Amino acid sequence: MLLYYGGMQFNSHCQECSRLTVFLKDIKEKHPDYHCAPVPPFGDGEAQLLIVGLAPGMHGANATGRPFTGDHAGILLYQTLYDFGFSNQPISVSADDDLELKNCRITNAVKCLPPANKPKGEEVRQCNHYLQAELESLPEKSIVLALGKIAHDAVIRACGRKLSEFRFAHAAEHKPNEKLILLDSYHCSRYNTQTKRLTTKMFADIFVRAREFVADD
Repeated sequence: MLLYYGGMQFNSHCQECSRLTVFLKDIKEKHPDYHCAPVPPFGDGEAQLLIVGLAPGMHGANATGRPFTGDHAGILLYQTLYDFGFSNQPISVSADDDLELKNCRITNAVKCLPPANKPKGEEVRQCNHYLQAELESLPEKSIVLALGKIAHDAVIRACGRKLSEFRFAHAAEHKPNEKLILLDSYHCSRYNTQTKRLTTKMFADIFVRAREFVADD
């Protein structure tokens, strides 16, 4: 099935990565009610803020079919989006709840659940054309927020730039092309938040900066 988000194309039946396709089939047998397919972007098709995560979580987006919905990482993300006016509610529990994003869209560098939440490099590269299309669909003067180094590298690659030109660091800012500003943040994973590598204030500070670029509608 081909879906469209702000003019970009997304294939919900993509099977370009054989390892991930086989893995999803196995998970579907164990969890028949799970989504177990490529997870599409979620949010405003004409958003100025695009948030890029790593990949769907086993019992999160892989189950619900919506990025960061149903897993621990989504708790901090959706609360922060609400706090900064990018959503109408602070909690995301299922793909059919009443959550709406405002001038914001969420996607992943890899659209399918990888084993142990660790995609191979070739899988990140294989999926990169979807991210490239998402970046090209963004309006001028948009902000891309990369959650973690893999997401950061995927954005840089999708912009056609060398990874060595743009080093990942929390709160770093980059200009990979004339259209976009890339902000980096540590991923809002359970490990990062529980170890305080990423605190609520650190994450909020990233969105303070994003709001300086993105108008509050």
